Amino acid sequence: MADGESRRGGVDPATLEEAQLLRELETIHRTRHETLLHGSSDALGAHNSRMAALEGEYLRRHPRRQVSPGRTRAGARARRPADEAGA
Repeated sequence: MADGESRRGGVDPATLEEAQLLRELETIHRTRHETLLHGSSDALGAHNSRMAALEGEYLRRHPRRQVSPGRTRAGARARRPADEAGA
């Protein structure tokens, strides 16, 4: 195993520079659907593990990242028409 590589493959996310981490995240999100539909169980497991590690590192580095109001429960409720909101 090369320096910085995790047991399941890939470089340890904690060692990646910010731009590298973002590129890795873009790549794994881009390949997610294809892996889900057509990957073997092992491939999907590796993908899940790698995605969790990369996303976890991003969240560790950016605990106060900006959250779009529309991506919260309150924001979603505000978008619903009144007749669906339990009125």
